Amino acid sequence: MTTARHNRITTHLREAGLGAVADLGFVGLDDDPDDPVIVTGRRATRGHPLTDAQKEANRLVSRERAANEHGFADLKNWWILTKVRMNARHATTLLRALLVLTNAEVHR
Repeated sequence: MTTARHNRITTHLREAGLGAVADLGFVGLDDDPDDPVIVTGRRATRGHPLTDAQKEANRLVSRERAANEHGFADLKNWWILTKVRMNARHATTLLRALLVLTNAEVHR
């Protein structure tokens, strides 16, 4: 979360008209609750359990995140990534291509 704040990820998402779905580790990252660009679930606190509606909302957020999380987990199976020795632009292109292939496999 420190890196996301340092790089002003919410500002960049807002400027690009984009949004992101994140896990509970990013609760509180978005500084504008009226116009959030980062959607996270809700956390229960001591003495304040989640309502059924909040639990259902958490399930929906988790379902949306699942396909991407599986894609990143599957990247660990690509042997080509074990010794990436190239400039950042080429590595980014390679990762994007592998994510497309992985997501195509997941959604089949």
